[in-house]
Amino acid sequence: MKLLTKALYTALLATVLAVPAVAQKTSRHSSAHKELLASQKSTGKEQIKLIEQSNFIDLMEEPEPELDLYTEGWNSKMVNPFKASEVPDSKVIDVTGYHMPCPGRITSNYGYRARFGRMHKGVDLAIRSNDTIYAAFDGKVRLTNYEAKGYGNYVIIRHPNGLETVYGHLNKHLVKPDQVVRAGDPIGLGGSTGRSTGPHLHFETRYMGYAINPSAIFDFANQTTHTDTYTFSKSTYTQARNYAPGRQETAQTNPYKSAKSSPSTYTVRKGDTLSSVAKSYGISVSRLKRLNGLKSNSLRAGQKLKLK
Repeated sequence: MKLLTKALYTALLATVLAVPAVAQKTSRHSSAHKELLASQKSTGKEQIKLIEQSNFIDLMEEPEPELDLYTEGWNSKMVNPFKASEVPDSKVIDVTGYHMPCPGRITSNYGYRARFGRMHKGVDLAIRSNDTIYAAFDGKVRLTNYEAKGYGNYVIIRHPNGLETVYGHLNKHLVKPDQVVRAGDPIGLGGSTGRSTGPHLHFETRYMGYAINPSAIFDFANQTTHTDTYTFSKSTYTQARNYAPGRQETAQTNPYKSAKSSPSTYTVRKGDTLSSVAKSYGISVSRLKRLNGLKSNSLRAGQKLKLK
């Protein structure tokens, strides 16, 4: 009997001692649950904000196009490894084995921005914040970096077909320099970092530094490439292509050379070279020197150059 009483006493004592522990565990769970609800509530507001922003982003005043990393960025010497003299006049590029960088529609086309006096050297594609961005072709990551006044977080990939692709305004890099990637591999999460008014992907296609109009290679509306090959030409690389049913592809106005939109002068910025200015406006270095009576290739910031 004494043994039974002692056993009951021990069990009762254990139960009493366990109550605070259970209460403590319940309290912790309750606290965690409240934090989760608060987090979900916050996320909900954030998502609504993003949706509202993405719905009216097209109505907003277009921001100034990004500084060209290849010629004007603060780290341009590291980004642009090419020399104009090495670029062939024409090159057939294999664009099979592609993957669309994201499924979004074009919200801002490639072309000259008269109001800002500079080119937009890629296309902007609609995304939601943190959408996955994919490598367009097999290749190796050449550079990942951050540019506050332009592309924000960006990735540059070099491909065996001779192209380089640029992906700007990412929230996060998912790859590192020298990493080998396959077409369709995730390389980043889309966002609105750098010079941006809302989530979008700034996407460029380059051949040896020349910014090809991405719409010359990709049919973004149908999420495919126009053809299995793209022929790069120094005289047509700024032009888009359109193979829509019932329409014939027509030569489009070169946005660099358009008489209605292109300026007659250019003010030199820090980091500019004669080669980069000539390339940007579709004229030769020799013509640029002749128009401005230049005997050397040196430029100074603030100098005005005649383009016509």
